Amino acid sequence: MDRVDCVVTGAGAVGLAIGRELSLRGLETLVIEKATAVGTETSARNSEVIHAGLYYPPGSLKAGFCVRGKEQLYAFATARGIQYQKCGKLIVATGPEQEAVLQSIADRASACGVSDLSLLSAGQAKALEPALACVAALHSPSTGIIDSHAYMLALQAEIEGSGGGIALNTEIVSVHPGKDGFRIETVDRQSGERFQLLARHFVNSAGLWAGALAACIDGLDRRFIPEIRYAKGNYFSVSGMAPFSRLIYPVPEPGGLGVHLTRDLAGTMRFGPDVEWVERIDYTVDPNRAARFDGEIRKYWPGLRDGALEPAYSGIRPKPYRDGQAMTDFVIEGAEIHGVPGLVNLFGIESPGLTASLAIAQYVAGMLK
Repeated sequence: MDRVDCVVTGAGAVGLAIGRELSLRGLETLVIEKATAVGTETSARNSEVIHAGLYYPPGSLKAGFCVRGKEQLYAFATARGIQYQKCGKLIVATGPEQEAVLQSIADRASACGVSDLSLLSAGQAKALEPALACVAALHSPSTGIIDSHAYMLALQAEIEGSGGGIALNTEIVSVHPGKDGFRIETVDRQSGERFQLLARHFVNSAGLWAGALAACIDGLDRRFIPEIRYAKGNYFSVSGMAPFSRLIYPVPEPGGLGVHLTRDLAGTMRFGPDVEWVERIDYTVDPNRAARFDGEIRKYWPGLRDGALEPAYSGIRPKPYRDGQAMTDFVIEGAEIHGVPGLVNLFGIESPGLTASLAIAQYVAGMLK
């Protein structure tokens, strides 16, 4: 059997960041991915936003990792020539009853260490974005957008450059902890060939599939495997250049951040995600959902042309539940929680996972001694 120090499952942004961090610390690391390329699921189906850390409770993993990870991600991209724009964003109140929500977001963000926000009147917001309609706004100048695929390719290159490896098109069948480490059985999804390897450490960063993979780990008490529910987010696009230079977000809604306007690095507008609870993975976008998008978007952009929305893409966010209760923070559990030495499980890694990825990687690496 081949032996490595660490196996990381899932080659999304977080799994790759963990693989890179472990490799840079001198641990021989293999990242296993069942798809044919890195970053094909949650990490490829999002808004590509670098979040500032505005929405999360003080002391939560999401808050800490987002605030630290934002600065790390900007520095990483700058040093490696990865395209990004620190364009900023406006969170907008479209009715007087929402103004208090803006203040609560500002207060929470301040408690988490975000110190660059400013509350704007309708006139001040409109002076920044003339096409905008609102009664007040919260300005976050350090929010940005990034080429997430280029970022993940850079992580892959650094893993391989540090002596690690990426095994694509490979699925884990079973994981057997023992005194010598984890005996991991895999199958090549194309040839059907099975292969075993031994690893001292095993990191489950399988995203949408993290719960199912955890169930394959012998000896892991099922109490520590949450139910994973799927929150699908649909996106629509509008042709032409955006009339906004910043990202525009409504106040948050249950399960997500509302139907917001982002743009890619070429300036193309994208709207979403909404929240659609689904039972299975299906990335089809129903064109009929455009009617709801249209109504939400017009609250802050009344100039949206009739019939301009076109289905773009969708993504699915893994939402962990335990004993029927939603677990709203990242869930990162090591041996001190579940009792299996050398094992780290990550559940519910959704937004702001891309922003937080480098900070999450440092945290996980610190758990593996």
